Amino acid sequence: MPLLQVVIILIVVGVLLWLINSFIPMQGTIKKILNAVVIIAVVLWLLSVFGLLDSLSNIRIGT
Repeated sequence: MPLLQVVIILIVVGVLLWLINSFIPMQGTIKKILNAVVIIAVVLWLLSVFGLLDSLSNIRIGT
């Protein structure tokens, strides 16, 4: 995936999250949970785009 496309997707996700936080009335705790879920999903997506998530699945913990 080209770097420009990744940057555009990140900008779109950021703007959508800002719009949701600014214009949709929600309780503060729900906004925090929504923000956390979106940030975790974006970080996992970025790790998979850059190929780091595949290498992490090969790590074995324990026996």
